[in-house]
Amino acid sequence: MKNKFNILLCGIAALLMGITSCTDYLDKSPDAIIGEDEAFKNFKNFQGFVEEMYNLGPDVMRHFWVSSFNWGEDELLTLNEADYMFGHSVDRGTYRDAFLGDTRAKQSNYLYRVEANTEQARFGKNIWSSHWYGIRKCNMAFEALENGLMTDASQAERDMIKGQLHFMRAWFYFNITTYWGGMPYIDYAIPSNETNFDLPRETYQENADKMAADFKAAADLLPVDWDDTEIGRRTDGNNELRANKIWALAYLGKTYLYAASPLMEQGVNGKSTVNFGSNGEIQSINMGYNKEYAKKAADVLGEVLAMVENGETQYKLVPFEKYSDLFYTHKQNWLMPGSTEAIVRSPQYDNGDSFWRQSNSYQINDMASGDGITLCPTANYVNYYGMANGMPLNDPDSGFDKTHPWKDRDPRFYHDIIYDGIKMVDITDEKDSLSIKLQYADLGNGGKYVASQDHHTRTGYLNYKFIPLLSNRWDKVHDGWGNALYLKLSWLRLAEVYLLYAEAAAQAYGPTTASPTFKKNAVEAINTIRERAGVGPVAEKYTTNVEVFMPELIRERAVELAFEAHRFNDLRRWLLLTEYPFNIKTTQRFDRAQPLDPEVDPKENKVLNWDEDILVERRLIAKHYWLPILTDDVQMFEGFGQNPGW
Repeated sequence: MKNKFNILLCGIAALLMGITSCTDYLDKSPDAIIGEDEAFKNFKNFQGFVEEMYNLGPDVMRHFWVSSFNWGEDELLTLNEADYMFGHSVDRGTYRDAFLGDTRAKQSNYLYRVEANTEQARFGKNIWSSHWYGIRKCNMAFEALENGLMTDASQAERDMIKGQLHFMRAWFYFNITTYWGGMPYIDYAIPSNETNFDLPRETYQENADKMAADFKAAADLLPVDWDDTEIGRRTDGNNELRANKIWALAYLGKTYLYAASPLMEQGVNGKSTVNFGSNGEIQSINMGYNKEYAKKAADVLGEVLAMVENGETQYKLVPFEKYSDLFYTHKQNWLMPGSTEAIVRSPQYDNGDSFWRQSNSYQINDMASGDGITLCPTANYVNYYGMANGMPLNDPDSGFDKTHPWKDRDPRFYHDIIYDGIKMVDITDEKDSLSIKLQYADLGNGGKYVASQDHHTRTGYLNYKFIPLLSNRWDKVHDGWGNALYLKLSWLRLAEVYLLYAEAAAQAYGPTTASPTFKKNAVEAINTIRERAGVGPVAEKYTTNVEVFMPELIRERAVELAFEAHRFNDLRRWLLLTEYPFNIKTTQRFDRAQPLDPEVDPKENKVLNWDEDILVERRLIAKHYWLPILTDDVQMFEGFGQNPGW
């Protein structure tokens, strides 16, 4: 136990405002150690101790050379050269690969990271080791405040420190419990000589209540915007990565919604029932939510959105013409992506050249000169991108035409997905036949982009949500420092807050009744996101009750938050991970009706023999709703049990 929860202080982070790491401290001699009286005495010093915690959150896009972080039914990796990655482990149900596989397997996920539970692991930016270390740091800092060690500080400075500590402790627990379920909620600094432990695991909902108390305390103590405070003005313009009231309230609402969700309410043996229509479309989904938690979630999230729409915060939805800025910046002097929509982000920790190298993950090998690993969007997931009129593809009123499948689609489809006929290379070289061969995406049967399962797309699509269109070895828009391609995902962005609210409000009040804290109901919240993208509203037929509304809510989350590391956790908490059609991965098959004409908009191209084949069918069972815990950790003391089935 002492080796896990009672990690001793590694040192004080740099005593300067700014997001830093304490790894440099580890190289210092013992004479350089700063005593606790000095470390905690004033705001500047204490904030230096706090700042390290911001670095403990993984950056999901850059935890390995190729960052596989979409583990739902949304993505398929090339088979032979990437079968060690955790995405394949989820397909096989062999979750233990995350910490028992070869070195690459352990490096290729942000759950445990290489040698978990070692002295070095807490700096590996993984969830398990880093976050337990962070919880220990929070509790040590709370103890320093309680013991009056912050002697040279105003009450406002003490409140700012305390508010961050409440947020960070709850946020660390939120991330841990999302994957492993309820844990001992440790809210004190365990003495280093403690040997008798009786810290049994709590239920998820018991943890959620304690996380909620921490998030509430943080919201009460922190400002909306640090730049508007005397303390924050000392680092004016450099505070956007520090916890504030909106961070705390948004995660408070998300915590309540997770606690309300079917998995947390019913357990792994619960059931969500999917009901189908005559055309194979999902007509309704019956799910067992906890209504009281859902109401709490809707009310808190509604409060956040009311503040946003009243102009009381620094956050707002990004116009669709700037949509890419949420995920990557290009030739913007390494501006961190996220714009005004990013709420919670981790600080940068990697050097610049890995940004553009990660872009190779989304391209076929011949185009990128990468290592043969391509992250392909599955055809079944691409089908969630409905029509511009707001209808799902398989609705008889949608207007979808299998002979013109790219026509009149949701604008986010055209932003995110490479489909047949898209121009992929601008600068061709007659001496390089490959540049001409690959100039246009050839994704039909026998196409040049689908020739090999190892180095090309296996699904008939490519994901370009996170990279500029002309990212290739000839145009080189992604290459080198001068192009400054910076890929990054937010932990939480404003669009998700709207969708979290829509889900909670629908479960608590019904699809067409708003929470008392916000003027919009669940349907209107979704329509706010759709309107930004130029998509039609939710059709009235899907708003009559919560069971018929949920498939549209689930589809909207799939599209708006596509490939942003949400889907795996969503399917788990909805108890849909094991259910058809959420357990399959498919490829699209078709023939071109005529040779490609570069003068014709590819949206208008006609195809024949439109069909879809299953590539992967996951045979997951109840135990796969939670991840296993390391055997050494389970055996720390009696009562700290393993997750069901593991």
